[in-house]
Amino acid sequence: MSLGIFSTSQPLTLGVELELQIVNNDDYDLAPVSGDLLRLVKTHSIPGNITPEITSSMIELSTGVCTGFNQVLSELGQIRDALVDCAERLDVSLCGGGTHPFQHWKRQRIFETPRFHELSSLYGYLSKQFTIFGQHVHIGCPSADEALVLLHGMSRFIPHLIALAASSPFVQGEDTGFDSARLNSVFAFPLSGRAPFVQTWSEFERYFTKMTRTGVVAGMKDFYWDIRPKPEFGTIEVRVLDTPLTIEKAAAIAGFIQCLARWITVAKPFTLSEDDYLPYTFNRFQACRFGLDGTFVDPETGEHRVLRDDLDQVLSRLDPHAADLRAEAALQYLRREIHGVGNDAAWLRRIEEENHLLPEVVRRATRRWHG
Repeated sequence: MSLGIFSTSQPLTLGVELELQIVNNDDYDLAPVSGDLLRLVKTHSIPGNITPEITSSMIELSTGVCTGFNQVLSELGQIRDALVDCAERLDVSLCGGGTHPFQHWKRQRIFETPRFHELSSLYGYLSKQFTIFGQHVHIGCPSADEALVLLHGMSRFIPHLIALAASSPFVQGEDTGFDSARLNSVFAFPLSGRAPFVQTWSEFERYFTKMTRTGVVAGMKDFYWDIRPKPEFGTIEVRVLDTPLTIEKAAAIAGFIQCLARWITVAKPFTLSEDDYLPYTFNRFQACRFGLDGTFVDPETGEHRVLRDDLDQVLSRLDPHAADLRAEAALQYLRREIHGVGNDAAWLRRIEEENHLLPEVVRRATRRWHG
């Protein structure tokens, strides 16, 4: 199978996808009503799109192609309001978060599409355990080669992004000790992790041809990498983010990623090397386990820094790019979290400590999502 042509896209444009939990309003467990929700939402005119996910207690929303933070926030607001209206008509609620705190995977139902049933047949129980919820951010790239360069430049910030977005401390009724336990489920899949270190599209095409020749992959959808190119969109797609608890947080993270992309593209602050990936798995684990308090190993110097402190330095470097992109509010939102309330995992734990009742944690999360 050919990769096809890498589509033309406007540099630094954004597209955001969010996977959402559908919960009932009685015990706040997951509710398998995505089909009904999809039928109702067709009566609304919205930007972007709403589609099913692998199990029927999930739904995915996506914006259109956005120029920046403010448009992302506006489109997410319109889609959120339409979905909330439809959910209320079904007497269910929606919420963010990377995992549902107490659902059990064996109760989940595979949504009726050929691809989802094919995945269920291939991956067995992992497909139902994939009832997890993430945010994906697409960044427009002017060419295929520039997309790969941006992908590798962005990869050193994967732990920063995980720590900022982490919102999955609870799994099947237990506090996992992780800020992002969701990613442990993703890492169980073959072909997860990092993309191969190639910097030209011709090299990537050769790699893809070898992989398809083995029969291991049939297309780009079979790669579960942390960041992957999307040739049909002309983008790279950042995939490590837990779904935030609010659309404001989701838009702020998208704005942060756009600023990072502009800095990497314009300032070229790093010389790319395969050695950049030496601490990659360690850094990613630290971010999943400890969030903003995790350790970040600088791939160039070997220096160890707290992710919270390194993020502060990165945000300072991004300020002029945020001004050019009109994304100052996005960075300010994230600064408030870094220096104050912490990430969404910290918020979820505070609610559990106050109430000692996970359904109440979900109820409070739905109120935040509904705005």
